[in-house]
Order: sequence, then structure tokens, then C-alpha cells
Amino acid sequence: MSSHQLQTEIEIDAAPDRVWAILTDFASYPAWNPFIKYVHGIPRPGARLEVRIQPSGARGMTFRPSVLAAEPGRELRWLGHLLLPGVFDGEHRFEIEPLVAGNVLFRQSEQFSGLLVPIFRNSLERDTKRGFEELNRALKARAEAHGPG
Repeated sequence: MSSHQLQTEIEIDAAPDRVWAILTDFASYPAWNPFIKYVHGIPRPGARLEVRIQPSGARGMTFRPSVLAAEPGRELRWLGHLLLPGVFDGEHRFEIEPLVAGNVLFRQSEQFSGLLVPIFRNSLERDTKRGFEELNRALKARAEAHGPG
């Protein structure tokens, strides 16, 4: 079985709780998130979400992952499958790591595994990684802006 990992990170000048509040305010995603167009559901372990991703310039995809972890101010993680488990699985992780200066290191990663990983590897590196980076920058801008949300 093939696997592939993507990882991006960005420093955000905001408190962990603020970053978490934006990250888990799924209803606001259409207003600011250039990569994840919407998420329906509740960020709690065991919950099932409906997620629509679409990197700029690429085709979108909707899937229904299960939440594996939702630790306020620290981590949100889910596992999704394309078609059936083992075909093309993705464990997506958002991590918020507090830094000394009161800001955070935001890390977004995904571990892909399954039979179709070799076929999708190039688009993962090109389109999906670009989507991660676009989300990171938009989250940073929103978290560092003054005012609500």
C-alpha cells in the first residue's frame, strides 16, 4: 500500500484559542477559506463531517470524514476515504503549537494512503499543497486582524 505525506506550517501572531475559534467556526469558512469551501458538522471525536475542498485552479471534491481528535487550542484531526477504505484515505491534521512570544505555529498536514496514492501524487504535491498554503495564509490574516472572528 502506498502512502504520501504533505505538511505546511505558518507562524500566526495570535493566541491558540483565537486560532482554534476560527478553525472550528465552520459556518464562516465560505467567507474566508480559499481551500476548504465548507464543513458541515461538529468538531468532536467520533462525529462525521461533510467537507468540500477545492484548491485554486483545480477540481473540487466532497467527502465525509470522521473526526479523530478535537482538542481545543491544540489539534483538529479527521480521517476521510475516497470510495472505500484502502482505496485513497487521508488523515488530515491541523495543529496549533503555542510559541514563547504568545503566538503560535500552525501546522497543517495530511497522511495519504491507499491504492490510488501513486496516481494522485503529482496533484497532491501541486494542487493540494497549494490549497494548504492558501488556507494557512488566510487563517493567519483572519487571526491577526482586529475585531471579532
